[in-house]
Amino acid sequence: MTDQLAATFVRQTLVEPRKAPTMTIGVVGFVRQRLLNSPLNIVLTVASVALLALIVTPTVKFLLVDAVWHGNDRSACLDANAGHVVGACWPFVQAKFDQFIYGFYPQAERWRVNLTFLLGALLLAPLLIPRVPAKALNSGLFFLAYPIVAFFLLRGGGIRGFVVNWCADLGSGLASSFQDAGSRLVGIGEGMTGSSLGSLVALLGRAVALFGQALGWLILPLEWMRDYTQRFAATVWVDLTLTAVIVSLLAFLLTGGFRNGWRALLRSAVIFAGIAVVIKLMDLDHGGLPIVDTRQWGGLLVTLVVSLTGIVASMPVGIVLALGRRSTIPLIKLFSITFIEFWRGVPLITVLFFATYMLPLFLPGNFTVDGLVRVLIGIALFAGAYNAEVIRGGLQAIPRGQAEAASALGLSYWKTTGLIVMPQALRHVIPGLVNSFIALFKDTTLVLIVAIFDLLGQLRASFADPNWATPTTLFTGFAFTGIIYFVFCFGMSRYSLFVERRLNAHKNV
Repeated sequence: MTDQLAATFVRQTLVEPRKAPTMTIGVVGFVRQRLLNSPLNIVLTVASVALLALIVTPTVKFLLVDAVWHGNDRSACLDANAGHVVGACWPFVQAKFDQFIYGFYPQAERWRVNLTFLLGALLLAPLLIPRVPAKALNSGLFFLAYPIVAFFLLRGGGIRGFVVNWCADLGSGLASSFQDAGSRLVGIGEGMTGSSLGSLVALLGRAVALFGQALGWLILPLEWMRDYTQRFAATVWVDLTLTAVIVSLLAFLLTGGFRNGWRALLRSAVIFAGIAVVIKLMDLDHGGLPIVDTRQWGGLLVTLVVSLTGIVASMPVGIVLALGRRSTIPLIKLFSITFIEFWRGVPLITVLFFATYMLPLFLPGNFTVDGLVRVLIGIALFAGAYNAEVIRGGLQAIPRGQAEAASALGLSYWKTTGLIVMPQALRHVIPGLVNSFIALFKDTTLVLIVAIFDLLGQLRASFADPNWATPTTLFTGFAFTGIIYFVFCFGMSRYSLFVERRLNAHKNV
């Protein structure tokens, strides 16, 4: 039996040699498997190569091959002087480079812009690298301390008081406004003699005036402390000390007092010591740096200020509105829905016009807000409404069992939202949020319509210079700004993919 099986399975002739296997790895393998593996793919590959050749070749020729790299005026970028068809006129960009970056910022003060850029890069880079420790401290410095320092660096000026003075002035202003509005309503109502509507208006006016009077009584202690600090020559330092004592004591008592509050007390003392160091270094108590009006800002400086402020400030606004829209309290839900739908229902240009020209009409007569700050507020609210809907989509993707499990463990609503639900929701909507950020970064060019010159505005203003009026100046300028926008937007896109892969390691992103 064994001999018969052995005789059956033993080949009596040699096997024909097989053909060499087709290469499936490397560049050749990629081309075979991805580009030329079917007739349709072959056609698409050939069409794509032809399209790239039509686009890339003239672009490279314009930007590099036929470009003019040196010159002092427009004559260097003319065909007759160059001896060939001129492509990009890069001397124009070199001559206007400072204007593109700083706008009309005074030349002697541009070190402040450079220092602001450097501080921002030093604080942002560790945040973007996961392995760098102390993320909480770094986040606090970047999101809380850096905007204030950057404001005083870029704008200049000093402070005449601190939190006690600011709160007392704001509170007294609000109380006076309510009392004044109430008095006017009472006068209008009493003028409508014999009308029930007049009685209602007068009653409403008395209620508003009474509210203002009650608010004034509440801030009496703050006004007394403000008057007390202003008796001293060093008002800022007295106010800072008083604020530090009040805030540190509150932090100490609210976090457990003598049992657990020492850490909060130490942290508060360190923060106020840091504030004191910044005030001393920038000489804010003696007027600070020379003031540079925001109308003199421009170029890439304004683009980064507007876009970064909008991106950072719109996130908390969006989170609050998204939570408010899912709230079970009808008034909060109605307010959130109304806010979101209103801001999403108007174009950004309308928001900018409203913030620039109409918002001052609603402010008290002695209260003014800088034009750039008004634009920043409008953009933050506009972007916040869009981010709210993106975040709400992420919240809806979280199964109800997550919150129920957290409740079963005894976690409160805020701990459940902050530690369990919101991190997962934000992880789901990273592509949508980054998409909104990129769109906002590019939409900042609309500030040009309210006479704020960002990078693109400065570029358009530079075209009016007759010393650089050549046929290719326009295209060179737009190519330069396009490269800058592409670098920032592509960088954000690539980093968001990195974050997605890191947070979704179990998925094939």
